[in-house]
Amino acid sequence: MENKIHELRKQNKVTQSELAEAVDVTRQTIISLENGRYNASLILAHKIAQFFDLTIEEVFEFNLEEENIR
Repeated sequence: MENKIHELRKQNKVTQSELAEAVDVTRQTIISLENGRYNASLILAHKIAQFFDLTIEEVFEFNLEEENIR
């Protein structure tokens, strides 16, 4: 699952640490999300989207084929 977290952080001048603190995760989790090594839970995805005042779909790009869902 791809996401726009890095771009959103840069646009809003938010550090990884600031975002991590706001959504109650570690900075390492934010790094892993940005690098595509970790997929956010629904709760975390909601918190991140809410932080940027966006919908989950505006932050996360869910590809059904890539996730092997038919």
